[in-house]
Amino acid sequence: MAKDYYGVLGVAQGASDQEIKRAYRKLARELHPDVNPSEEERFKEVSTAYEVLSDPEKRRIVDAGGDPLSSAGSGGFGGGGGFGDVFEAFFGGGGGGGFSGGFGGGGRGPRSRVQPGEPALVTMQLDLEECASGVNKEITVDTAILCDVCTGKGTNGKSKPRTCDTCKGAGEIQAVQRSFLGQVMTVRQCPTCMGVGEVIPDPCHKCGGDGRVRSRRTMTVKIPAGIAGGMRVRLTGQGEVGPGGGPAGDLYVEVKERRHDTFIRDEDDLHCTIKVPIADAALGSELTINTIFDDPVTVTIPAGTQPGQVVQLRGQGMPHLNTGVRGTLHAHLDVVVPTKLDAAATETLKRFREQTIDDEVELVSASMVSSGAGGGLFSRLRNAFAGR
Repeated sequence: MAKDYYGVLGVAQGASDQEIKRAYRKLARELHPDVNPSEEERFKEVSTAYEVLSDPEKRRIVDAGGDPLSSAGSGGFGGGGGFGDVFEAFFGGGGGGGFSGGFGGGGRGPRSRVQPGEPALVTMQLDLEECASGVNKEITVDTAILCDVCTGKGTNGKSKPRTCDTCKGAGEIQAVQRSFLGQVMTVRQCPTCMGVGEVIPDPCHKCGGDGRVRSRRTMTVKIPAGIAGGMRVRLTGQGEVGPGGGPAGDLYVEVKERRHDTFIRDEDDLHCTIKVPIADAALGSELTINTIFDDPVTVTIPAGTQPGQVVQLRGQGMPHLNTGVRGTLHAHLDVVVPTKLDAAATETLKRFREQTIDDEVELVSASMVSSGAGGGLFSRLRNAFAGR
């Protein structure tokens, strides 16, 4: 069954070129690997659909019920010699199943042995402090590098590739098949040279003719300040070297952020819990704490502070990745009730209770009690962010 390229882009079959372009751009922005790494496969699918529908010849084949990227054509007919073979016979389809257009044409000819390399991905664990300040980190990667013996040529010494005897340098072989229309000519990739059109009779002893070898190498990665878990740093041209010594792909370093003992991160903001003695909460006080950068900062505790009250310290959070502007540090105040009192403290609290004994008792709603159950303030805060 032919692939529904219109459905992939979410447009109708009669959509205009502009509608198709707008749909592709919208999806590409949402699904791009730099923005949404988990949707990489769907991004490729959307890009392929746009490539097909933006090509008038390929779109004509799709509208006729075929698939220009499938060697089986539109299918729907049993046995050998279906529509794919018919299209290849009349339009000169290549080894990969595409159609070159025009009558009587051959295939696409031999492909280059030199191909671009694939991208590579490694992960890196970082502390929250390292994400805040930025850091230079060494990483070790196992990847394909250029063969230092043949420098990518794939040949041994002064030997040279020779023309493939099977396809005579065409990179393709033709075969006659019987179909319901009679005999048709099909074109397939040469199995001997894999479409290159030449073979290496005396390959390099180190790389075996591939032009590249596996190697472990160490490099330094500059991690910018403000980076967050799940983000990637791209190192252009540091990935896999391609077959035949082709240009290297990119290397992506994905950051994994370790949990911090004191701070919880919410984008550029940070949250922490400060334990406040009950006397300081009642009378007011000033406390000094260290920020994520280990800079001391003063927190003013207002008189009459209640448990769970939050003090905001602007400019003491994480730096923004692009602007460097720091977010807000939210200090959640946890009023500590003493468990051990001497005689003098006990007497003082008794006198305080006598002065407030006529205060009206306020009942707390069941929903508030339920939302506060199950651990202390810091535990509830951490669980709230973990569930996002």
